[in-house]
Amino acid sequence: MTTIAFVRHGITDWNIKKRAQGHSNNPLNEIGRRQARSVAKRLSDEKWDVIVSSDLLRARETAEIISSYIGKPITFDKRLREIGLGEIQGTTEEERIQKWGKIWRQLDLGVETDQSLGERGIAFVEAMARKYPGKRIIAVSHGIIIGQTLKELFQSDTRDNNLNNTSVTIITKSKGAWRYLLYNCTCHLKTELINEQ
Repeated sequence: MTTIAFVRHGITDWNIKKRAQGHSNNPLNEIGRRQARSVAKRLSDEKWDVIVSSDLLRARETAEIISSYIGKPITFDKRLREIGLGEIQGTTEEERIQKWGKIWRQLDLGVETDQSLGERGIAFVEAMARKYPGKRIIAVSHGIIIGQTLKELFQSDTRDNNLNNTSVTIITKSKGAWRYLLYNCTCHLKTELINEQ
């Protein structure tokens, strides 16, 4: 039974400002580092065989913190990168409206398509199942790519795929089919808040 735990990276200043990150190399902020330590502690309570991460800085930092708790090396995979945002990368919604008007979503601004994103995500999932059959894999990535991958994998699923920072979503493959074990779980962050009070 192959298991993949998708972990969204910790929060960044651009997340807080609602600035489109795309392929930018933004670091975690201090809250994001605390979130990453919390999810790392949580994951260290279980056995994991492999850590794979997006090579973008915010995911890489999250994966490095997880690796320091779990003791497994990290492999980087560009298929786990966030959606490519073309000309809108680095902008807020307000800035996009100022520059291109309210119809900016209808313009060709070089944003990666949902189809391309879904294909990239599914290619990653299938490659992991082939390369690490029966293993438990942590995949550190980004909200939109994880969400689109899940949407593609579970076609009839109606979840909104709005994943929280450092959320854990676990899928498993048995008898040739993928299913959810856990979705968008951030219980480790609640524990952190209780411990800080």
